[in-house]
Amino acid sequence: MEIAGQSYHTIWLDENDEINIIDQRWLPHEFRIVKLHSVNDVARSIREMWVRGAPLIGVTAAFGMYLATVEAKDKTNSALYLQECSQQLLATRPTAVNLQWAVHQQLHAILQADSPQERTKIAYDIARRIRQDDMNVCRQIGEHGIKLIEDISARKQGATVNILTHCNAGWLACVDWGTATSPIYQAHNKGIDLHVWVDETRPRNQGARLTAWELAQHGIPHTIIVDNVGGHLMQHGKVDICIVGTDRTTRTGDVANKIGTYLKALAAKDNDVPFYVALPSSTIDWEIGDGLKEIPIEERGDEEVLSIYGLHEGEIKQVRLAPQESKGLNYGFDVTPARLVTGLITERGICNANERDIKNLFS
Repeated sequence: MEIAGQSYHTIWLDENDEINIIDQRWLPHEFRIVKLHSVNDVARSIREMWVRGAPLIGVTAAFGMYLATVEAKDKTNSALYLQECSQQLLATRPTAVNLQWAVHQQLHAILQADSPQERTKIAYDIARRIRQDDMNVCRQIGEHGIKLIEDISARKQGATVNILTHCNAGWLACVDWGTATSPIYQAHNKGIDLHVWVDETRPRNQGARLTAWELAQHGIPHTIIVDNVGGHLMQHGKVDICIVGTDRTTRTGDVANKIGTYLKALAAKDNDVPFYVALPSSTIDWEIGDGLKEIPIEERGDEEVLSIYGLHEGEIKQVRLAPQESKGLNYGFDVTPARLVTGLITERGICNANERDIKNLFS
């Protein structure tokens, strides 16, 4: 995608094979690129949300395991060190299943190598493949999802299609295109008249900060709303479709996504607004059947709830919102039951959110 007219990905290797990322903590006010030199750098970037979004977390972790093989060459017990690095990465963000998927894929392959050099080459190749696959998959999600927007546009005889999304499931959450935003970008590129309602998505404001920023870079009409406005808009016919992302989806169709997604799905159900979830197959956890009971929900520090970051007099500053005596509770995700999901948009097509149809699509 483009930033000020120049093409970027969220993570890439430069001419020296150094890992570069867009540090998303500073967006939309500052655009910073940083390099990741070690496993510790990668773990910190994921844990502190320099990078975020399930697909991008998985890709970044894959590169982290590549760096682990480089560091392991100097260790007495390299296999043990690689295991320790994998556990370090897995502990950074417990909800996003892409993280586990990428780390386990790397670890399984490199532990079978015959030499340190072969381990590094295998890990390097796998990390690059996972990165390229993510771009391909996100593009394919858009190719399937655009049909939903085209159908609405046809029914409205070309009038504006109003789409509501939550948090950031855009290209900043992936390597390129995004998941929930991929159909939006492709519809816009095709000339369909559309408008996006952007939930601010407290407490970290990934909607107001990130989704709005990338939509603006692409020239897509959008409006930022506070999280609790969505239901009101749906009641008054101002939302044609909801499209959100997910950090983990069960084989039965339950969806874990940024906190507040469940409430949007409830409002959509009550107002007969289609509610779709866009996801790569790497986000499906085939081992879990009951999302409410089995998906681990990350609980983050309460400073994100009690304070807010913003631009003040040219500097990015943290401002306290709540009384000093108050404590906060900060669940990062909630689970939307499959019964509230109209359908899943994947790289293989669109299916109903139930175990039979998901397994048939990915048989």
